Amino acid sequence: MSPILLTKLDHTRIKKSIKTALSERTITQKEVDGLLHEINSAQLVESYEIPADIVTMNSIVKLQFLELTKEIQIQIVYPEDADSANNKISIFSPIATALIGYKTGDEIEWFVPAGLTKMKIMKIIYQPEKVGEFQF
Repeated sequence: MSPILLTKLDHTRIKKSIKTALSERTITQKEVDGLLHEINSAQLVESYEIPADIVTMNSIVKLQFLELTKEIQIQIVYPEDADSANNKISIFSPIATALIGYKTGDEIEWFVPAGLTKMKIMKIIYQPEKVGEFQF
C-alpha cells in the first residue's frame, strides 16, 4: 500500500497535541508510538494539495466495521474538541489514528481495545480542505 497522505498543517498540529498530552500525561506511550508511526511515515502535502477523498483532521467519515457489517459516522478531531456524545473522536483514539491519511474505499486493519478490527472508509462526508477551510 502506498504511504498515507497528510497535510503539513495537520502533521504540525498533531505533533504539538502529542507534546502537550505527554507533558500533561493524558496519553500513553503506546498511543504516542502508534500515532507517530502513522504520521511520520506519511507523505506530507500542502493543505490545498490534499485530494478530497483523503481523511484529514476534522473530517467527518462514514466507516464500516467489516466483521460486524456495522456502519458509523465519526469526526476526527484534536483532543480538546473530542465529544463522544456527538461522535467527535480524538486523533489519539485507535480508530482515528487508523483512519488519518487514508482514502475512501481503503480497508484498514487496526488494533482497538476490543482487539484487531477491520474497517472500510465508505465515504468522506466532510473534509475541511475540500471546502477551502485550510486553517480549521
